[in-house]
Amino acid sequence: MKTDAMELLMGAYQQAGNQQKTMDTATRILQSDPNNIRALALLAYTNRMQALQGGPTAQQNAQQAADYGKKGLSALQTMQKPEGTSDADFEKLKKETSVIFNGAAGFGALNTKDYASAQQELKGAVTAAGANASFLDVYQLALACLESNPVNPEGLWYIAHAAATAPAQAKQQLTDYGRKKFNKYHGSEEGWPELLTAAASSASAPAGFTVAPAPPPPSPAQQAADLVSSKQVKDMSFAEWQLILSSGNEAAASKVWDTIHEKPIQLAAQVISATASKIELAGSTDDIDAKKADITVTMATPLPARSVPKEGVMLQFEATPDAYTPNPFMMNMNKGELIGKDKPAAPVHHTAPAKKKPAAQ
Repeated sequence: MKTDAMELLMGAYQQAGNQQKTMDTATRILQSDPNNIRALALLAYTNRMQALQGGPTAQQNAQQAADYGKKGLSALQTMQKPEGTSDADFEKLKKETSVIFNGAAGFGALNTKDYASAQQELKGAVTAAGANASFLDVYQLALACLESNPVNPEGLWYIAHAAATAPAQAKQQLTDYGRKKFNKYHGSEEGWPELLTAAASSASAPAGFTVAPAPPPPSPAQQAADLVSSKQVKDMSFAEWQLILSSGNEAAASKVWDTIHEKPIQLAAQVISATASKIELAGSTDDIDAKKADITVTMATPLPARSVPKEGVMLQFEATPDAYTPNPFMMNMNKGELIGKDKPAAPVHHTAPAKKKPAAQ
């Protein structure tokens, strides 16, 4: 009778909108009835919503939501039908609370990047809810699938459904995210509009749903062969030289090196470090982003102190390739000279690369 009374009190507080009193009462119920389904469901749901609001207790709320969700799923396994409850009402209660418990447990797993557990729990919530699956469960299931490694392509269905059913203010953002994930996995956007249309009417992916993955990229050696057969060495970017010289394709590397070795060339690169006599630079976009040197230039004559370039600046210079190491890549150049206002620049065919090295690199 005490538990029944406390449940009534919990319901009254909930109807009155007194969240703190509702949670306090639910906690008191669990002290005397640890497997009380209604109290566990309320605490799992409320902690999940509080975690989503952020704030200093967000991580704690997420963990508590997961804990109550797991306890609730366990309690459902041994739950007895309350006296006076019809079979239909009992099954409805179990189904509705299982959605709450799976969603809370899955959210907690997603919060700790346990993507495998998050997929299992959140898919349980979406499957149990069927046509009534919540946007939140579907969206978080999509994240659990698409942020995992390897990607679970079912997530492309869930993100398409989430984008189709999202609130107006989030629709474009989710659509863009889904398209990018689809493109990255499939290798193109072909099929994405059709998937958006198909997924709009159903939260659950149909049996056997999948998306064909993109073919694997060519090996570095093959990329090097393709480059030297389609482009003259003098027209290549520094990043393309770097790819070929580090590819392991000796024939392609020899063709590049024989063309540029001991020939004065002009380049633009970002300064990593500099002294009067030696400058280390990053010439490819990947290495610029990583702040990693891939060129070492020994100056023809030491620079005056005022001319030593600062770290991070883009620098135009002329130097002669002398040697290189393929892995980790480093091109050593000598007879270096700066190109600036005191020395008008000749045409420079190597600007900072507009694109990064191919994905295989």
